[in-house]
Amino acid sequence: MGYQKDRVRFNVGGRIFETTATTLANAGRNSLFGAMFDDSWNLQQLDNNNSNDYFIDRNPDCFAVLLDLLRTNELCVPTNMSEKLLYREAVYYGLLDHVRSAKWGPFDGNRLWLSRTVAGQAPGDGTAIRAGPDGGCCVAHGCMVHVYDWMLDEHPTINLDYQRVNDVGWLDSENIVVSVCERLGRGDGGMGLFSSSSGELRDKFQVSHENQVKSFTAGALSFSSDYKIFSSCKGRSNEYGIGVWDQITGKQTDFFYEPFGWSLGDADKLQWLNGSNCLLVATLFPRKDNCYISLLDFREKKMVWSWSDMGAPIMVDEKRVRDAIAMEESNSICVVNEYEDLGFIDIRNSGGSVRWSSRSKLMKGKMPDEPCYPKLALHEGQLFSSMNDSISVFCGPDWVLTSRLRRSYGGSICDFSIGGDRLFALHSEENVFDIWETPPAPII
Repeated sequence: MGYQKDRVRFNVGGRIFETTATTLANAGRNSLFGAMFDDSWNLQQLDNNNSNDYFIDRNPDCFAVLLDLLRTNELCVPTNMSEKLLYREAVYYGLLDHVRSAKWGPFDGNRLWLSRTVAGQAPGDGTAIRAGPDGGCCVAHGCMVHVYDWMLDEHPTINLDYQRVNDVGWLDSENIVVSVCERLGRGDGGMGLFSSSSGELRDKFQVSHENQVKSFTAGALSFSSDYKIFSSCKGRSNEYGIGVWDQITGKQTDFFYEPFGWSLGDADKLQWLNGSNCLLVATLFPRKDNCYISLLDFREKKMVWSWSDMGAPIMVDEKRVRDAIAMEESNSICVVNEYEDLGFIDIRNSGGSVRWSSRSKLMKGKMPDEPCYPKLALHEGQLFSSMNDSISVFCGPDWVLTSRLRRSYGGSICDFSIGGDRLFALHSEENVFDIWETPPAPII
């Protein structure tokens, strides 16, 4: 960028501001200020010969805050200023990413702090919470999905008319996929694509069996980088298995039927593995008396790896696998039991045993009155495991416990999700959820 000595004057809503071209260049090419420079980052001349000021008919108080952000990389919002108004102005200037970066930094599980708690409107356990790509989230509760943007303002609720929601996921910041139970006698059920901003139904995904459209119950969801949607499916006849749909057209492209003696249609969790182009399918206790974990290759139409505790001479605790997650870099699958003991299965060998690593034996005998089953998540080399009212963070090749997130209000954690550089934790009491963020790095 060429060095700029010239000062720049703005008239914003009647107030005069002076700054430098170097400060404005900090806004980046995709901002309103970036359009003031030529390809060599030299400030372009004003077309208006009667004034040396750039006139902008916007809020001058917000402009002052955003200009200081470009100068110092720090966001200082006056107590009498509406943050919603500031965010609206940031969108106009193309500085929303700058504001977000100043409010919270890149995600690090060991540096998270509790930023905010949001109380839901419906009592009882929620089904799931899912982090959005832009820092928002959605919460599935009964037959409804509550959607929040990154400012945690709630959008119109997605209401499924008494059909229980089984899972929900973000295709992108504008679209949400919801899987629901079939409602007998109505032919309803399956999956729908909804607008995250309006709650409007945009598309409905159907299952075809023997060239006939079937009603079905959709369960766990997953999405691939090549624009495919996966869902566990249960129909009335032979439509038990994993369905595949094209995200663009909404058409069914494949169906992996459930083999005899195995469980796919009741899956609790699906996870797409980009490296191996396979889908992890896990059906876990207590949905089934036994646990079934498998990797499906849709290119070869076969199950390339599987593990089950069925008929194995193992301990009772080992049978009660509550969640599973694939870890491609280490060629293993991590599982967790009801005591937050982590176990690891080598996926290079089918039918191998679980290598348990006891970490929370002290939890035995201290279970709360309404415990929630533990959940797992893997994010940027860090492993997360929820247990009762806390979330543990594990790091390093041996997955050492490095920190634990806990708060005293809301009851046990029934689900959590990571995305948009935030961690969202859903509690069992009145649908309360917490937002954990990494504070921005200090400026020296």
